[in-house]
Amino acid sequence: MAAEKRPMDMEEEEFEKDISDSVTLDKYKTAAAICTRAVQEVIKALVPGKRIVEVCEIGDNYIMDSLKTVFTKAERGIAFPTCVSPNNMAGHNSPLADDTTVVAEGDVMKIDLGVHIDGYIANVAHTVVVTSNPAEPITGRKADVIIAANLAAEAALRLIRVGGKNTEVTEVINKVAEAFKTSPCEGVLSHQLKRFVIDGSKVILQKPTAEQKVEEFTFEANEVYSLDIVFSTGEGKTRETESRTTVYKRALENSYSLKMQASRTVFTEINRKFPSLPFTLRALEDKRARLGMSEIIKHDLVHSYPVLYERAGEIVAQFKYTVLCTPTQTVKASGLPLTQVFKSEHSIQDPAVNELLAQPLGKKAKKTTKKTEGAEASMDTA
Repeated sequence: MAAEKRPMDMEEEEFEKDISDSVTLDKYKTAAAICTRAVQEVIKALVPGKRIVEVCEIGDNYIMDSLKTVFTKAERGIAFPTCVSPNNMAGHNSPLADDTTVVAEGDVMKIDLGVHIDGYIANVAHTVVVTSNPAEPITGRKADVIIAANLAAEAALRLIRVGGKNTEVTEVINKVAEAFKTSPCEGVLSHQLKRFVIDGSKVILQKPTAEQKVEEFTFEANEVYSLDIVFSTGEGKTRETESRTTVYKRALENSYSLKMQASRTVFTEINRKFPSLPFTLRALEDKRARLGMSEIIKHDLVHSYPVLYERAGEIVAQFKYTVLCTPTQTVKASGLPLTQVFKSEHSIQDPAVNELLAQPLGKKAKKTTKKTEGAEASMDTA
């Protein structure tokens, strides 16, 4: 498959197509379907004792195999490498081939990946608990944070509609988190998706802080968003530790004349294969990648996606959907329902939030104030 184009390499008319064009819409939906199936394949591979890097490779290989038979004249590939992040690890864990970390019974696993077809991107993330007894309900704080994150994603999804505001989405996310005594993780942004652009400038902020705020805006017809919800049983303050960063994205705004031959070789491969979308070092063919990346990173030629952690003992859950905002309805293009049974002693008591969750996508909400008593979830509410 051909390497990605840079946005600057394309004619403006070609670049600006949106989902009002039926072919473009089909590319988004096809990429989203592959995303969702890839997550299902990764879930099957999450068995105790299996190395996490092998699980990540299963996701990436499934994506590339699936893309061989669709839109064969278009560029297509991985838009975000498969990451599998356990327990208090908040995300971006895509280990190198020599990593020996294995899946363990009871792990709370976040799976995060992305696909593009002709530059049109679909992302997805899902959380599961590794268990040898799938019929037994998952309870306690694991259930609290997974139910909360899932319900927050479903509530937020229903507010991404023409005429709605990003601040309304932020508000409902925090209401759901509070109901389950959990915290949205700081620094998490849901970006508008554009062709070959995974981090568009219109963003939904999950948790406003004194240090991070965003401008209010109104959702418009034919926009696409990557809705990203990351909750923690702790304070929601993540940090980097000793884990090595392996996921990067080319910093198109920066340039530098590299001095080391190893750096130039690796940078040439990055520009050829991954000029605008995130990649894992595992995908680089040049065996000197580790050596060459040092100078590339030093001179800000790439943006890093560091492995982030909550405090030890806390649990982090993540759900991510690709959301199509059409003139008449909101479409959840990617994402899985909860396939495990979770029971929590907490529930949403806010009538407005429950009314929102009861609303079918693309239709007006029915007037209801029914409470979610003793939250129990085993399937998607969309």
